[in-house]
Amino acid sequence: MKSGFVAILGRPNAGKSTLLNALTGEKVAIVSAKPQTTRNRIAGVVEVPARKGVHPAAQIVFVDTPGVHKPGSHLDRRMLQEVYEALETRDVVLVLMDATRRVQLEEAAAPTDKLDSASGHDLSRAASQEEPSGALAPAEKAVATPASSKKHERTNWASEDEFLFGLIRKLDCPVFLLLTKIDLVPKDHLLPLIDTLTRQFSFAQIIPVSARKRDGLDILTRKIVEALPVGERYYPKDQYTDQPQRFMVAELIRESILVETGEEVPYASAVVIEQFEEPKPFIPRKKGAVPARPPLTRIAAAIYCERDGQKAILIGKGGAKLKEIGTAARRQIESLLGTRVYLELHVIVEPNWRESKAFVESLDWRNQLERLAGDQITKKANEEDDSA
Repeated sequence: MKSGFVAILGRPNAGKSTLLNALTGEKVAIVSAKPQTTRNRIAGVVEVPARKGVHPAAQIVFVDTPGVHKPGSHLDRRMLQEVYEALETRDVVLVLMDATRRVQLEEAAAPTDKLDSASGHDLSRAASQEEPSGALAPAEKAVATPASSKKHERTNWASEDEFLFGLIRKLDCPVFLLLTKIDLVPKDHLLPLIDTLTRQFSFAQIIPVSARKRDGLDILTRKIVEALPVGERYYPKDQYTDQPQRFMVAELIRESILVETGEEVPYASAVVIEQFEEPKPFIPRKKGAVPARPPLTRIAAAIYCERDGQKAILIGKGGAKLKEIGTAARRQIESLLGTRVYLELHVIVEPNWRESKAFVESLDWRNQLERLAGDQITKKANEEDDSA
């Protein structure tokens, strides 16, 4: 079989999370109309069955990344760091460009390979046998400089599109161009856009897609499998994401904040799960007894913001807004967990938390898992000391 990691790159609102959810068939990443919704690397695992005469079975690990944008805070820089880390281990890269918006790129000095417009609706083409222009030498694979380099913190980009193309020119793996949201634009709008983009980079594949209508996704999957190396599964066959449930619950609460609030509040908000009490194993009742209610998961979460005014908006008059946020989030969480959910929310003001390195790092679910594991070890040690 084949297996590998596929990094998904794009500017904010390019449709990365919507694409990831469509490919996995699960709600792996939260989605909203607001930019910078994704803050962490999120993996979605797709099992592709073998197709006789077409391709072998494969496991594709899609890695959604935060949208590429100019960093204005430590949180923004940490989000950009997530992009670099995703590029350090990848076999294929997907660059998503929103077909509905204007691309801000300087004109290339000379065009790359011309697109064959006779290739049909998918506008895809066979992978080039040559490395993309600007590919790294073998000793300089992936990102040329360490993730901590000052070069990674550049803020004087000509445009975010320019920076995005600067990233992919450093790669030595197949790079696919995906034109997203094609259901929202006339087809004759795509060819000029493709011509502009292919003057900047020689893509291995060019595939227009609509995640909402699932248009182009089968072609995309097939082309990815062709490009992946032979290998073993990275995740169990029935696992569709690397995220723990605690993090997914926190993200669903944050999604509700994104939907229910406006202006600066969504960007200044963070969610931390303080209590996650899983239900006891379900024990069926005897025949003829009153059916038992579904098990109950108890969750307590803190919503952090930066100013008292933001806290007032999140709570609302008489707590009405916080109730709306909690009700919407609880429905989503119940769907995720398959249990009833008791959700308790409270709001905490943490001034300027987006500039606090320690606080931003604490939001990473990988760091949260390490702390939880450490707390469990300490608790067990204390219990052993008490019983000694």
